[in-house]
Amino acid sequence: MDISTQHTEAPPPAPGPPVAAPTSTSRGATRPGDRIFLGLSRGSGIFLLVIMAAIAAFLTYRAANAISKDHTNFLTTFEWNTNLEPASFGIAVLAFGTVVSAIIAMALAVPVSVGIALFITHYAPRRLGGPIAFVVDLLAAVPSIVYGLWGALVLVPHMDGLFGWLDHYFGWTGVFEWQGGAPRSMLTVGVLLAIMILPIITNVSREVFRQVPRMHEEAALALGATRWEVIRMSVLPFGRSGVISASMLGLGRALGETMAVATVLSPTFEINASLLDPGGGTFAQNIASKFSEATPLGQDALIASGLVLFVITLLVNGAARMIINRRKEYSGANA
Repeated sequence: MDISTQHTEAPPPAPGPPVAAPTSTSRGATRPGDRIFLGLSRGSGIFLLVIMAAIAAFLTYRAANAISKDHTNFLTTFEWNTNLEPASFGIAVLAFGTVVSAIIAMALAVPVSVGIALFITHYAPRRLGGPIAFVVDLLAAVPSIVYGLWGALVLVPHMDGLFGWLDHYFGWTGVFEWQGGAPRSMLTVGVLLAIMILPIITNVSREVFRQVPRMHEEAALALGATRWEVIRMSVLPFGRSGVISASMLGLGRALGETMAVATVLSPTFEINASLLDPGGGTFAQNIASKFSEATPLGQDALIASGLVLFVITLLVNGAARMIINRRKEYSGANA
């Protein structure tokens, strides 16, 4: 008798997790083009760090030579005299003027720049927004010396009315008290710097606002939001990191601006309580005006002040980077 045996097929094995296709990152740069690009990118980053380290080392070495011969406190002295014995120089006035003028410039330029960028991208018709954007781009290409000449010949003579108004209504604060004289003061410098950095902040902010996902705006409009509510809930949160980055670019130019400030300001080594009184100074203006006639010690002293400006710039950029990292959930990359 034939005995038939029943064979049962084994069930197929359960499918495992999908395996990602190997990429150039996971398996390493194997193609010649990838290896060349990786080497160039890595070399560029290392080269940038080397340049920064070389600049810092040069400034530190020359600054140490100057500070060792300074018979006063370099950080708190209200004087700059490197030609006499003993030498006496300090950066108190320069640091105050640089920070104050930059704060005034940022307080004036950032709101106006963001408003212009929002108007171009979300309010103005295309026929009007295009020419306005073109004019703003042209303003960014104007040389600093041209801004300085315009400030000295046009802005300064027309600041009397503003100074008189501030003195009449806010002179009691002491900050806006005006004793008369030419308005070549820190407030004038701040206004000029605000005009200079406005195109930079506007251009970057405009490009950031243009990257807002259209679906976000349409969803807000579908829920009944007004135009301003769309901007407040969708556009500004998305572009916050970009606006901060744009502001830091503008602040960098405001901190290091030279010729325009030197043309407009009447420099003195004293700190005035009023922003309307002539006098004061900035790091860049002091270096530009004194370097050509400085002695070897004077040049080292100016380089020491440049080191302080270098450190201030690094601190400002580091603080901006921290702010952006803390709010990365609002950045366009994570939208």
